[in-house]
Amino acid sequence: MKQMDLPLVMPGEAEARAAQALMAFLLRIRARGVSDVAVLRALEVVPRDLFVPHRYRDLALRDIALPIACGQTMPEAWLVARMMEGLDLAPNHRVLEVGAGSGYATAILARLAGEVVSCEIFEPLAVECAQRLARLGFANVKILQGDVLDHLPEIGLFDRILVHGVVEGAPTGLMESLADGGVILLGRKAPRGGAILTRIAHHNSGDFIETPVGPCRLGGLIGPINGLM
Repeated sequence: MKQMDLPLVMPGEAEARAAQALMAFLLRIRARGVSDVAVLRALEVVPRDLFVPHRYRDLALRDIALPIACGQTMPEAWLVARMMEGLDLAPNHRVLEVGAGSGYATAILARLAGEVVSCEIFEPLAVECAQRLARLGFANVKILQGDVLDHLPEIGLFDRILVHGVVEGAPTGLMESLADGGVILLGRKAPRGGAILTRIAHHNSGDFIETPVGPCRLGGLIGPINGLM
């Protein structure tokens, strides 16, 4: 009688390994100073591997930036988590995202906020992002294709605005789209090179207070946003 080949992985072992890998991923994020329970829970339930190209899926739970289509990059999970903490999101918030990319940060935003509008300048990314989020059941997200400046007059005010890039000067267009008490999170050039994640808060007095959050790896934005804002 021919002996049957035994499976390389016993039933249940793959699930255990996946759970261990996810736990290690979350512990690394916590070790870098992220402590918001809601943010960590969102990172736990949103499967990062579904937002990266298939050839990089084995790296999805590594806290590294990963290349995506159109020459763009998916940021480190730690940076996404730090952005969420800096935005201080609430379930009733309306959020504008500049640069949807693969949609990973968009999905995290959708878990933490009430409504998300995301603008993506590259059409292939915008189409794939919208389809991916729809398949995953995110009904509170709208993906717009094109430069955010082209959409600002039609999409109203936001409680929070997240910009995945470095902006020079005062982001006037975004500031005008911010509700009272709102917050913008974006990158600024660091004096010695690199970028600094920066929080711009709109106070009820009408003032905008800019506060550095910490170093980050954000690049310049593609499109006219820096020249017109």
